[in-house]
Amino acid sequence: MQIRPILATLKHHKAGTLLIAMQIALTLAIVCNALFIIRQRVTHLSQPSGVDEANLLVVNNEWAGKPAPGEIASLMAADVDTVRKLPGVADVYASNTYPMSGGGIAYGIGHSPDKLKPVSTTAIYFADENALPTLGLKLVAGRNFQPDEIGQVDRHGDVQPGAIIVTRKLADRLFPDGSALGKTAYISKQPSTIVGVVERLQTPWVDSSVAEFADDSTLIPYRQLTASTVYVVRVQPGQLESVRSHVRPALYAANRMRVISPKTGVRTFAEIRAAAYTSDRGMAVLMGVISVVLLAITAAGIVGLSSFWVGQRRKQIGVRRALGATQHDILGYFLTENLLISVAGVLVGAVLALGLNLWLMKQFEMLRIAPGYVVVGVVVLLLLGQGAVLAPALRASRVPPVEATRSV
Repeated sequence: MQIRPILATLKHHKAGTLLIAMQIALTLAIVCNALFIIRQRVTHLSQPSGVDEANLLVVNNEWAGKPAPGEIASLMAADVDTVRKLPGVADVYASNTYPMSGGGIAYGIGHSPDKLKPVSTTAIYFADENALPTLGLKLVAGRNFQPDEIGQVDRHGDVQPGAIIVTRKLADRLFPDGSALGKTAYISKQPSTIVGVVERLQTPWVDSSVAEFADDSTLIPYRQLTASTVYVVRVQPGQLESVRSHVRPALYAANRMRVISPKTGVRTFAEIRAAAYTSDRGMAVLMGVISVVLLAITAAGIVGLSSFWVGQRRKQIGVRRALGATQHDILGYFLTENLLISVAGVLVGAVLALGLNLWLMKQFEMLRIAPGYVVVGVVVLLLLGQGAVLAPALRASRVPPVEATRSV
């Protein structure tokens, strides 16, 4: 089939041709970047925390009456003992925070006490000798904390740990040329010896501003004596709901001078993850809906314009049929015509997609879009265009030769 007659015909329908081409271009630009955002959000949603989420509960406890630090220490010890005795509980410890909690503290960590020259920022987890087995952390080098290393500190106290446990990623940042085990690092004015390295422990924050150090976590051998205490509870397999239903009544039975919220006081990590990534999930759904709507509108536009052109050209099509054109010829004509429009649209759209991504990178610190997304988008739009024009093209191919003789 010759292309020149098709191009000549399109010149007589410039407005419609440009409208569909630009619609395809804008759809490609937006959909490519939307799919890239969806992929980023979905990847973020599935980011591993490093802990045994399936068998963990978190109890958020708030003491009433503002007890003194010394009193908090004994209350905390009693609570840990109470929870540990519950049927189905494997282990428990008290901490200041946990992965995906959204709250906690972060220090600069480096090779000197100079806070102006940190190697990285690290999340600080207060831990004791039960923290690693409770969380299910994988110790890849060194050892766990020993009971005589565990200190205590109140809200305004200064932590100066002699021993710390870091994540593998943080260890590699600190000592890229060798093992971090036994080396010295500073999170305070006093040096701390790295006695252990765990495979992974996600920081409490999941937003993009902390993405650079999302897995740079440090466990320090301290119990934080504050009115707000987090108990991390490891349960035996299959006992999650049973322990969850009993832990709050058991703690209240031990001491009623506390507040544990009925709704959020005891949570599973499935609930914690869902709450932490609400915005990412919402963004992924929104981008998905926008992509589907744009593709549907583009397909509808192609169908509408093609149907309009078929209606306008019925006599012309009849003449061609009378001169010997087959149904296959008519079908191929409209498919080729739409393919030319689509190709022009996707070429412009590819440039717009890259330009939009550069703008998003500058405004929202997004990553550079992978070329594969643009390629996939081009293929999808071309297939969508051909699929959308197929029904009008088939209708055109069934126009009988007798149409050439009709004057109205």
